Amino acid sequence: MEILNLSIPSANRFATDYINQESYMNKFFHYKFKDPSAMFERIKELQARNFQREELANYIEGFMERFPSSDAVKRSIDKLRQENSVVVIGGQQAGILTGPLYTIHKIISIVVLARQKEREFGIPVVPVFWIAGEDHDFLEINHIYVSANQKIEKWTYPERVIEKKMASDIPLNKEVCLKWIERIIETYGETNHTNSLLEFLEQSLNHSKTFVDFFAYMIMAFFKETGLLIVDSGDRKLRSLEKDIFVRQIKGCSDITRSVLSQQDEMKKQGFKPAIELSSQTANLFYYDPSFQERILLEYDSKAGKFFGKNGTVSFSEEELLNIALTNPENLSNNVVTRPLTQEWLFPTLAFIGGPGEIAYWAELKTVFERFEIKMPVIVPRLNITLLERSIETDLNELGMDIKEVLSMGVQRQKELFLSTIKNETIEALFLETKKQLIDQYEQIEEQTKHHNKGLIPLLNKNRTFILKQIDFMQRKFEEFDRLKHEITLRKFERIESSLKPNGLPQERIWNILYYLNRYGFRFLDDLLNLPYQFDGTHKLIKI
Repeated sequence: MEILNLSIPSANRFATDYINQESYMNKFFHYKFKDPSAMFERIKELQARNFQREELANYIEGFMERFPSSDAVKRSIDKLRQENSVVVIGGQQAGILTGPLYTIHKIISIVVLARQKEREFGIPVVPVFWIAGEDHDFLEINHIYVSANQKIEKWTYPERVIEKKMASDIPLNKEVCLKWIERIIETYGETNHTNSLLEFLEQSLNHSKTFVDFFAYMIMAFFKETGLLIVDSGDRKLRSLEKDIFVRQIKGCSDITRSVLSQQDEMKKQGFKPAIELSSQTANLFYYDPSFQERILLEYDSKAGKFFGKNGTVSFSEEELLNIALTNPENLSNNVVTRPLTQEWLFPTLAFIGGPGEIAYWAELKTVFERFEIKMPVIVPRLNITLLERSIETDLNELGMDIKEVLSMGVQRQKELFLSTIKNETIEALFLETKKQLIDQYEQIEEQTKHHNKGLIPLLNKNRTFILKQIDFMQRKFEEFDRLKHEITLRKFERIESSLKPNGLPQERIWNILYYLNRYGFRFLDDLLNLPYQFDGTHKLIKI
């Protein structure tokens, strides 16, 4: 493997400005991630605070018992207990079959940055992945994209979930899921690695009851030797460590919302649309009704001193909600605003690894952290990676295409330029002239028909339309014939687009890691992990 660092602006302008460390970013973050002193200052801040290290380490140790493990994982748990340890953390929803590639890229980012900072500072730095198991957006995690029938298709896990269940509570039908997985792997084609991949997936499925189980088992099988630790935000046992955190969030809910709204005003002044949607009454907590397992977003009426769910589904006084936090914390969960606070109070977080969208919403939380007299961690953009297979690189070279242009804009412009060079302009001009003459002649016929037999005009128009369609049909046949002569070249454009800019989107947002594991084997991930990455905001092109 070879890695190239490319300067490609993010589609998210705010993220691009953050990577470039524009001066106005000081209004939204406590640390500059490119500043060499930022991590050192953050470590000093964390050393002055207290954390439930022993309780958290015990919880994670128990939670991870049912997933693949290693001595490196055990060492990470021991590190977490040490008073001088810190963590690098990031998270994602529990996508089926690990979801899009960017989830894998995020975990690689967490592991690599933790390794680098442990060597740099000489203190234990633990990589932690936060599985958003409390999330109830099933449509976000229930599908995968495959290349089938000469196009990119979205294949959805063939079972519906109607209720707003947390991902941690959504069961898997193992028989249905396995058949679905086998169909997916079939689209990749059989290689020397296919059978072992299928065996691994069946094993992972057999060890899983829910979507989160399946996700966590696969992730730990892939990354156990790195010492990665995982937590599930939807796990009820984790909630018991969050009792006091929920109390602080309930008591400060109005201040939290006001702080976000104030920071959003600053975002608007800079010309950005806020990333977080909330009203002045948002309480930034969900209530999870155990009777029908549905998350209900709470709002707060300060005049009445009441917390209530949408459409009056539930209602609590502040005292009642505080009692729930202390006695049944599993019935509460965070939203996008309070989740970072919860992570901050649970973990001694040196750095948070975030994608472009996450960087934008963290920018709206600075004053929330300050309200509790703490600072945000160093926000480090995750590695943006594109995997370039050798065959695709060959296609690029043969077509003389610039990889940076392809990654930024796709192939359509260059494809259209090529098509313009193979057009038979003489034939095209003859067809255009033929249609023009036909339309002119029919207009004259129609003018005469108005005077002699108006009733024939609808039939005349229908006849004209029919003949024009036949001419268009013949013209398309000529164009198709020209294309067939250049089919090999056109297929190269299609292969490049499908691999690097599928559906006009970055590769990491569409394709899944299983394609590459089927093609290159499980060592592929180890090779990715051991590349010399720099967290400098550049795009990482990895030649396979």
